[in-house]
Amino acid sequence: MGQANSQFSEDELQDYEDLTYFTKKEILYAHKKFKNLAPEKVGHNKNAKLSMSKVLEYPELKANPFGDRICKVFSSSNDGDITFEDFLDMMSVFSDAAPKAVKAEHAFRIYDFDGDDMIGRNDLKQVIQRLVDYNSDLGHNDIDQLINNILEEADLDDDGALSFAEFEHIIDKSSDFINSFRIRL
Repeated sequence: MGQANSQFSEDELQDYEDLTYFTKKEILYAHKKFKNLAPEKVGHNKNAKLSMSKVLEYPELKANPFGDRICKVFSSSNDGDITFEDFLDMMSVFSDAAPKAVKAEHAFRIYDFDGDDMIGRNDLKQVIQRLVDYNSDLGHNDIDQLINNILEEADLDDDGALSFAEFEHIIDKSSDFINSFRIRL
């Protein structure tokens, strides 16, 4: 399996395999991808931490309108900087093998911009603005109407925000959520 060249012991690889949705081979491949982001920094330092700007060079994060939020949610230091373990956790959650409930939990955290454990009007506005082409004809009134429609449909307790349970209910009704919530290694 190529562990002779690996920075990880068999026990470390086993721990990573137990804690992720990856095989040992996929873990080594993830480390290669992480190392390729900053070979001079990662080198033989398995504890290296990459800046958010460096991690956002990963092609699928670079193209993702929520790339910075993804980094912040998965950053163990909460500043967007990513260790290999953070990267591995992130890639595991976005893998095809991760269960829908795990993906929903992380999606909720990504969309909860203010970190209040609710997706409120301001959070929804930021989500919409990131999803909509900034050159579109969608104005403030259109965005407000869209937010009202979302809350009318999903805010079951009429408190003006989506709890995780309400968010998860909507995700359960969405057949394509799993397909859209992935990043390939």
